[in-house]
Amino acid sequence: MNYTAKKYNTKKLVLLAMFSALAYATMFVFRIKVSFLTFEAKDAVITIAAMSLGPLAGLVISLVVTLLEMVTVSDTGFYGWIMNFSAAAVFSTVASLFYRRIRKVWGAIVGLASAVASMTVVMLILNLVITPIYTNLPVETVMEMIPPLLLPFNLTKATLNSALVMVLYKPISTALKCAGMLPGREDAACGRYRLDRKSLAMLLAGVLLIVLCVVFLIHIMGGNFSLFKR
Repeated sequence: MNYTAKKYNTKKLVLLAMFSALAYATMFVFRIKVSFLTFEAKDAVITIAAMSLGPLAGLVISLVVTLLEMVTVSDTGFYGWIMNFSAAAVFSTVASLFYRRIRKVWGAIVGLASAVASMTVVMLILNLVITPIYTNLPVETVMEMIPPLLLPFNLTKATLNSALVMVLYKPISTALKCAGMLPGREDAACGRYRLDRKSLAMLLAGVLLIVLCVVFLIHIMGGNFSLFKR
């Protein structure tokens, strides 16, 4: 392994640790709880890491962060870990797989839309399998919860995470390129952060989606918002 490869691998490990710490920290900030379901922004952070470093990075960070959550702050144990890991891994992997192949604005949009659909379907399936075991409720009861609770929550959660990625990915990736942590043209990365029309439209759409999703979770679904977890 030459010096350049070693240097890149060291930077990648640093970024993996940084994104893992940031994703873990988000569990204590900006939480919305709806019934027994909770929105946290960690999936968005993991997805930004996966889009920057590759799908495998998303899987690794998903595993590390959800295991840390299980042994430190979670009260749902192994079953909760399965749900958390599946959500983060599916969302980040699907989004990054599309974006790594098509590094354009529309590639990111297609990837995030696919991630929303994939995560929603996977979580509904897991709810039908895991929730009856965890809560001792019959499957029929859980199925009745899908239209009023499980489907709208998971769909909105995935959409909100997508919106956060839409808003945060470019500034974060540009800053990392400027710092030399990610490969990229120096003149494009440092001191020249500008939004073209497509990027500006994506930013505005992301902000609008964030507002709509938060309002829906709190005012329509009756969720409780907390800025810092105590």
